[in-house]
Amino acid sequence: MEKIFFTSESVTEGHPDKVCDQISDAVLDAVLELDPFAHVAIECFIKTGFVLIGGELSTHAEYVDVQSIARRTLVDIGYDNGAVGFNGANCGVLTSISEQAQDIKVGVDHDGAGDQGMMFGYACDETPELMPLPIMLAHRLARKLADVRKSGTLDYLYPDGKCQVTVEYDDHVPVRIEAVVVSNHHKKNIDRERLHEDIKKHVILPVCGSMIDTDTGIHINPTGAFTEGGPVADAGLTGRKIIVDTYGGFGRHGGGAFSGKDATKVDRSGAYMMRYIAKNLVASGLCKRCEIQVAYAIGEAEPVSLLVDTFGTGVLSDEKLSAIVRKEFPLTPKGIIEHLRLREPGYLKTAAYGHFGREGFSWEATDKAAVLKAYLPRPL
Repeated sequence: MEKIFFTSESVTEGHPDKVCDQISDAVLDAVLELDPFAHVAIECFIKTGFVLIGGELSTHAEYVDVQSIARRTLVDIGYDNGAVGFNGANCGVLTSISEQAQDIKVGVDHDGAGDQGMMFGYACDETPELMPLPIMLAHRLARKLADVRKSGTLDYLYPDGKCQVTVEYDDHVPVRIEAVVVSNHHKKNIDRERLHEDIKKHVILPVCGSMIDTDTGIHINPTGAFTEGGPVADAGLTGRKIIVDTYGGFGRHGGGAFSGKDATKVDRSGAYMMRYIAKNLVASGLCKRCEIQVAYAIGEAEPVSLLVDTFGTGVLSDEKLSAIVRKEFPLTPKGIIEHLRLREPGYLKTAAYGHFGREGFSWEATDKAAVLKAYLPRPL
């Protein structure tokens, strides 16, 4: 029996990097509402008093009000007054957006990949969502911080926050929580002891209580206070939380970010498809854990490689599972986009609290599990 400790973190929707992800995906959604076949690659940078939005955009839409989208997103998050340190209603919004390069457009228009690169998908059977437990708990903590702030339960909290969970595993089975770390921006002059008790009572125990014991370390705003936060204290940038977005470090990452990119960018669509495939393989019973890598060449439709790794948990060899995946799942960018309906808007919902392990996304469906069960070895 092997005992290990694994840690994952998440951040709230008010973390500056996540703010930028949400602005980028809000712009993407607005464009797709008007032109589902638009090519979009929007980046965002935020710092004290201003937002910079840049990138490439090729669309038949007549006009997209990028400034208004950015301001509305900021206000919805909670950056709506000077006391918080940032006000989306009156901050500066700068834009620098050009058309997609023609050399890329030629390849994409012929159903090829919008970029080269490799993408990974992961799934395991340790949670109902078929996700690693540490990242799921970290996301739930981060969302709970936002809930108690917006509901007024803890009205002294501000939007910026981070959560971290360390889970103890015994022979790959999660058995308890070793440590929880929660840090959240707050108003000045809040009693430290009150803040600790409130966050423990209203955030940590409702999410993690069943796995906490007397040896669990609980760390709340470990430096003592967190009175300067948000874009004033920390510059934000689209795509800088790629491990938060995926599996909390449990599965590998190809390096490409998601937010602000339309589905012809295989950084996004390829990663979504690999998650979908991995989840269906686990849901079918063909394996208990699964990581899948795919790689593309820019302008080419078929992947240049595909690798299935079940870490010794597969009922068939990884080579046979790779062949099954190629037979049962579309792997071209066009096939992925059509199968997962990725031309539809709705990406803003992915931009905080993880892209995986959540209901309502096409790549989280297990509709192929029944088909894959036909490949299970028959009992003698």
